Amino acid sequence: MILVADSGSSKTDWLLALPNQQNRAFKSAGLNPYFLTEKEIAKIIQEQVTEMVSYGKEITEIYFFGAGCSSPDRHEIVSNALSSIFPGAYVSVDSDLLASAYATCGHQKGFCCVLGTGSNISFFDGENIHDGQHGLGYVLGDEASGTWFGKVLLTDYLYERMPADIALNFKLAYHPTKEGVIENVYRRAGGNSYLATFSKFLSSIRYTEYGQALLKKGLQEFVDTNIIQSYPQYDKFMCHFVGSIAYVFADELRDTCNAKGVHVGKIIRQPINDLQEFIIKRDSNIV
Repeated sequence: MILVADSGSSKTDWLLALPNQQNRAFKSAGLNPYFLTEKEIAKIIQEQVTEMVSYGKEITEIYFFGAGCSSPDRHEIVSNALSSIFPGAYVSVDSDLLASAYATCGHQKGFCCVLGTGSNISFFDGENIHDGQHGLGYVLGDEASGTWFGKVLLTDYLYERMPADIALNFKLAYHPTKEGVIENVYRRAGGNSYLATFSKFLSSIRYTEYGQALLKKGLQEFVDTNIIQSYPQYDKFMCHFVGSIAYVFADELRDTCNAKGVHVGKIIRQPINDLQEFIIKRDSNIV
């Protein structure tokens, strides 16, 4: 059996290919080795996807793609955690950017952007990804991500810059306080995921003047900083997008890209199904 995982900072999508049966899908919390230890990752898997774990020795191959998995030491953290649960399986660990490239570009050259809890971009040459100067995380970067929008919404509310009617709805939805925000952002793990939860509010104010201005600001900042300023030949290749922010606000994203001369390709919410299909087809062609 082949198990494929696509993990962000907030959640992990798992897809298990069963012989002569329909695929089984599972979900767990995000498994970012930048924030979690090997033991913590193993504990989350064992507690949150117990049915998947029950397949045990039947799982022979695991392909894990995740946020925070861009270096060998982070690969090892995830690999060791998975091997402790599935000792007989071959385990491959790569970055979530490569997963998105496989799911969108296939074997074609192009850009692949992630706009989910965090944001990032890479160039895919048809075989490998080439990281740029981005992926600086939610403190320094993550333009147009769920974390970025959540942070702006939260600070606008606390600084009383948000329109009064929108601020009232925001208060009723979240009841945020300065003390609670400081506690969750600075003193607890997962500050980025905490901030990203507030971005869900953006859907409810999407067509207000404030909401449209915020969307335009964030998306333009991502396109200008991560695409145009970083890749002078950006208009020579298709630019694909993956993630909940990209998918939900696809219309605004396309408008922003079209105005800047960026050629938009696929926009998908999550890469897991396209990713699994790519891996199975790729491996079946290996002699």
